[in-house]
Amino acid sequence: MVKVLTVNFLTCAAKGCTSSPKAYPLHFQDAELILQEMDFNPVFIANILPRVEWPALLTTTTELGNSANVPQQKPEDVDPERDEEMLKALHEVLLETQVMSGKLVCGNCGHVYEVRDGIPNMLLNEHEIPTSA
Repeated sequence: MVKVLTVNFLTCAAKGCTSSPKAYPLHFQDAELILQEMDFNPVFIANILPRVEWPALLTTTTELGNSANVPQQKPEDVDPERDEEMLKALHEVLLETQVMSGKLVCGNCGHVYEVRDGIPNMLLNEHEIPTSA
């Protein structure tokens, strides 16, 4: 299943997009969401936060309509015990929120990556694949 956390690491790989800042993050359209409960691990969430690209996360959660539990500023110096409530909210957004169907669209070239049964099709047609110099 496509988790919100996974989308934070995806970018368009089509020709001309590998160096474009508009190719990241990919933008959701017509997304069907489900919430799949998972065991909460506050240490994992606290440790993954430094790797999350916060502006991209805000864009994604806003497009999906579930940005209410996401702080506008990236949390710093997170303590799993002290910040447990915030980490629970982020756990729900990052790991439990999953996209079952829809589209991921590149903001640079408009390429559409279909999501079906929770799996994004990130394959490119041959003419879209960048060639190395």
